[in-house]
Amino acid sequence: MKVPDDLKFTKNDEWIRVDGEIGTIGITDYAQDSLSDIVFIEFLVDKGDTINKGEACASVESVKAAADVYMPASGEIIEINESLTDTPDLINSDPFGEAWMVKVKLSNPSEIDELLDPNAYKTMEHEH
Repeated sequence: MKVPDDLKFTKNDEWIRVDGEIGTIGITDYAQDSLSDIVFIEFLVDKGDTINKGEACASVESVKAAADVYMPASGEIIEINESLTDTPDLINSDPFGEAWMVKVKLSNPSEIDELLDPNAYKTMEHEH
């Protein structure tokens, strides 16, 4: 399981990379591996939407399951990775890079402090 050390994580296997007041969000290597071959992604938000931590921003479907992607932090959606709708398999091949899902302007940066750091995420009991 790959776990980059510049990210923060949720217990639901989402990640966020924070740069100033901008957060880039996606799902982890563990999540894509659990889902298996991802065949579809639907974005549940639009650019300009304000969304709260814990709300779903996208839904991904694989050959064996569907899962919602929840926001690790609150803010305004400033960018959506529309290319994933044509190439959802990028989520399997590059979950921490090309397959980012949304970018958000953080409305409450202190929420990031409540997330798991890489070590805590690695040692978390993953439910199978």
